[in-house]
Amino acid sequence: MKETFDRCSDFVIIPWQYGPHLKYSAFSVYTEALVQKKEHNYFKDSLQDLVTHEIGPGTMVTPEDVNSFFSNNGASARSAILIEDIDDAIDKALQGHIVIFFDTWNKALSYEAMGLETRQVTESTTEPVVKGPRESTVENMKKNIGMLRERLKSPNFKIETLDTKGETRTKVAYGYLEGTVNTEMLAEFQRRLSKLKNEEILETSYIEELIEDSVYSPFPQYRYTERTDVAVASLLDGKIVVMVEGTGSLLICPGLLVELLQSSEDYYQRTVLSSLIRVIRLVSLIIAISLPSIYIAFSTYHPELIPTVLLLAVINSREGIPFPAVIEAIIMEFFFELLREAGIRLPRPVGSAVSIVGALVIGEAAITAGIASPIMVIIVSLTGIASFAIPQYNFAIALRILRFPLMIFAGFMGIFGIMIAFLLIWLHLSNLRSLGQPYLSPLGPFIPRQLKDVFVRAPLGILMRSPRSRHMKKPSKIR
Repeated sequence: MKETFDRCSDFVIIPWQYGPHLKYSAFSVYTEALVQKKEHNYFKDSLQDLVTHEIGPGTMVTPEDVNSFFSNNGASARSAILIEDIDDAIDKALQGHIVIFFDTWNKALSYEAMGLETRQVTESTTEPVVKGPRESTVENMKKNIGMLRERLKSPNFKIETLDTKGETRTKVAYGYLEGTVNTEMLAEFQRRLSKLKNEEILETSYIEELIEDSVYSPFPQYRYTERTDVAVASLLDGKIVVMVEGTGSLLICPGLLVELLQSSEDYYQRTVLSSLIRVIRLVSLIIAISLPSIYIAFSTYHPELIPTVLLLAVINSREGIPFPAVIEAIIMEFFFELLREAGIRLPRPVGSAVSIVGALVIGEAAITAGIASPIMVIIVSLTGIASFAIPQYNFAIALRILRFPLMIFAGFMGIFGIMIAFLLIWLHLSNLRSLGQPYLSPLGPFIPRQLKDVFVRAPLGILMRSPRSRHMKKPSKIR
C-alpha cells in the first residue's frame, strides 16, 4: 500500500497492535481528504476497544478470532464489506472507505466513511418553471437515485451500475422501467455502454458523444435534465436515464426532435395554455433558424414579394451600407454570438451587464457608422430572442449553427437556396437515429395516435390512458 500511494500526502496509514501482549499487527488505511473526521474517530475508538477487548478472563483477541468472527458472521455494522483482492482494497480507499488489514488474515475489512462536501439540492438553474417542483439533481449520485426512487416507488424501476477501469474509475449508473422500456433499445444501449469500461469518463456529455449514432450531426440525439420530475416522466415513457458520479445533469436516452421542444411545465399548466405555448415555441424555432436567411433572400433576389411600403423602408434603411445583405447579416450574427459567449464566460454579475450593454452600444454604433442597417439589427435581435425560447439549450445551439449555412444558401440562390438547405436538413433528420429509434418519430414514421402530445398537448386524462400500462408486470400475491 505504501508503494502504491507513494508521494500521496493525503493518504494515511495507521499501524497498531492488538491481542495478548500486543503481539499481533494490523493497520488501517484511508484517504484523508475523502473521509469524515467523525467516522475516523469512531473507527479509532473501535480499534482501541479491539486492542483491549477480552473474550474471556485474561484471554485477548487473536487473529484467528477475528478471522472466525467475520468469516462466519460477515461484516454487519457501518456498511462494512470483506475484501480479498488488493486492487479492490485500493479502489475502496480511493472511494472514501477505511480499509483495515490484519496480520495472518487474507481478507481486509472496508468501512464506508465518505465525508466529501457536495452541493445541496436547490432549484434548477437550466430549467426554471413557474409551477411545479423546484428540486434539481446534484453531483452526488446516491442523492439523485434517492430522489428518483422517492418519486417512482416501483419494483420495476431498475438501476444498474458500471465501474469504469480508467484512471478516473468513474461510476456510471443507468435506470429504466422494466416492462415499459423497449427491450431491443435497452440491449443496444447496454452494448454501447459496455464499450466504455476502459474510457476516462468525467461528465455525462462524454457518454453522450461516445454512444450517439451520428457524432457530426449538429442535432442533439439525447436530452439533458436537472429535474427529477422530468427524469421520472421520461422513465414512464420508456426512456433510459443515465447518471455519472460527480455530474449534476442526467442524460435521457433516446432524445427525439419533438421532445426537445417540450418543457416540464407543459404538463403543469392547463391544456389550452400549454398548447398555445407550444405553438409559440414552434414559431420561435422557425424564426431562430430562418429569419435572417429569409430577409437576405427577399431583399436581394425577390424584392417584388415585399409590400411596397415595407420595401421602401428597407431600401431607405440600407442606403449607404457598404456590404451586401448576406455579408451584413453574417457579420452581425457573428458579433451577436460573440457577445452571447462573452456574457456566459464572464463572472455572473458582470456577464449579463456586458452582454446587454455591449449589444446596445455596438448596435447603435454600427447604425451610426453606416456599417449596419436598423432593420438588420432588429432581425438579429429577434432571431436571438427566438432562440432563447427553445427549452433545450443544446438544441438551441444546433439552430445557431445551422443559421449560418442557411444565410449563405440564401445569399447565393435566394428563396431557392433556402428550399435546398431545408431539404438537406430534412433528409438528414429523416436519416438520423437515436439509439436506433427514428429521430423524427412520431412524424416519421407517422404514428397518428402519438400526435396528441406533439404540437399541442391533449388533456391529461387522454395522455394517461397509455396502452403501455397493460404490458407492465404485476407481482403475484404473497403466499
